[in-house]
Amino acid sequence: MTNDKRNSDLRERLLDFSVQCIKFLYTIPAKREHDVLKYQLSKSATSIGANYEESQNASYKEFIQRVKIALPEATETKYWINIINKLEIGRKDQIIQLKDEANQITLILGSIASKATKNINGEK
Repeated sequence: MTNDKRNSDLRERLLDFSVQCIKFLYTIPAKREHDVLKYQLSKSATSIGANYEESQNASYKEFIQRVKIALPEATETKYWINIINKLEIGRKDQIIQLKDEANQITLILGSIASKATKNINGEK
């Protein structure tokens, strides 16, 4: 698989993840105490893909910077999913799927950030 194909696949995967998080939020009961959870999860989940998209037309240094912004957003997304899970709101099957995908995305972005940083620093 070429880098362009992998990159395109990741961009689509991040977009799908954002959409799945938003769709999941539709299932959370409309209560004022849930508003912050819904807002924060939608914000962090969509920020992952948005930052990765911005990285695509950037210089190599800016690419690294954007990936390094997307990575903590993925970690934050996992946090909000875990809170929702502990509160036992939303569909359990969707939570399990979102947790798994957020974990995988975090690992992928961590690997990209690490390799890119090593490349720019001339490390092997």
